[in-house]
Amino acid sequence: MIDIILRATLTAAVAQGTPLLLTALGEIMNQRAGVLNLGLDGMMLFGAVTAFISLIASGSLFVAVLVGGVCAALLALIHAFLSITCRVHQVICGLALNIFAAGFSAFVGKDYNGIAAPKVLENIRIPLLADIPYLGEIFFNQNLLVYLSYALVIVLSFVMFRTQIGLKMRACGENPSAAYSTGVNVNRTRYIYVMIGGFLAGIGGSFLILSTIPTWTENMTGGRGWIALAIVTCAMWKPSAAMITAYVFGGMEALAYQLQAISIAVSPVLLKMLPYLATVIVLVIVSIANRKKGVTGPEAMTIPFSPEDS
Repeated sequence: MIDIILRATLTAAVAQGTPLLLTALGEIMNQRAGVLNLGLDGMMLFGAVTAFISLIASGSLFVAVLVGGVCAALLALIHAFLSITCRVHQVICGLALNIFAAGFSAFVGKDYNGIAAPKVLENIRIPLLADIPYLGEIFFNQNLLVYLSYALVIVLSFVMFRTQIGLKMRACGENPSAAYSTGVNVNRTRYIYVMIGGFLAGIGGSFLILSTIPTWTENMTGGRGWIALAIVTCAMWKPSAAMITAYVFGGMEALAYQLQAISIAVSPVLLKMLPYLATVIVLVIVSIANRKKGVTGPEAMTIPFSPEDS
């Protein structure tokens, strides 16, 4: 019995952690390039509602995911324009974007409240890999977006730390003046990564509505964008560490459902608090540890860059 519950919890942890991971990977690129985006939750919401409406209209899961990602990327473009070109304070811009996206997604989706998704992302069992004892069914009997997240972690880790592209990205967040002096267009680079980050946040929102919570309701993300933001810091801006951290937080959410399923006498309110309580505790511990080690984020993060000032 315990083994069955543990397997189910770990399998669900991967699925529940995937939207957090996708969103966190996009934000890692944002911050590495020097831009802080606090509008992740709003982008996930906007990606979710546009994906849901696209699914109703087209009947295609691929189109739904693509539209959700593109619409969130367009929302990220607003953040990029305001924070990079207009040099609006990135914290204020991100908070305003969250408020706007929450209201706009509620307005756009008002006619779809409570409607169940006509299709959901089905699990695809990968032969041989899924036969690996214990771990196979947990990691290799998931849907395509979960497998996409695996690939993204590997590719992003390689690109970020082993290629010139990644070096330029990190230079824009650490020392944009030095990057500019070597011919890097800092602001264009930041635009690109902010939009990629928005695209991944939109796919994270699409995942929620096409798999985790296949019904549109207002504010359905439940603050997951903020958890994704915390994951970036907890993972110290490393994709592989973000993967582990996302699954830990996903496991907290999955555990809450499992405890309810087996009728453990725990308050439902407390169970709903678990992922957010874990986020606060882990973030405090990691922040204290990082401070002792002298580890900080990209030095030029939130600082606008102007070629005239360099």
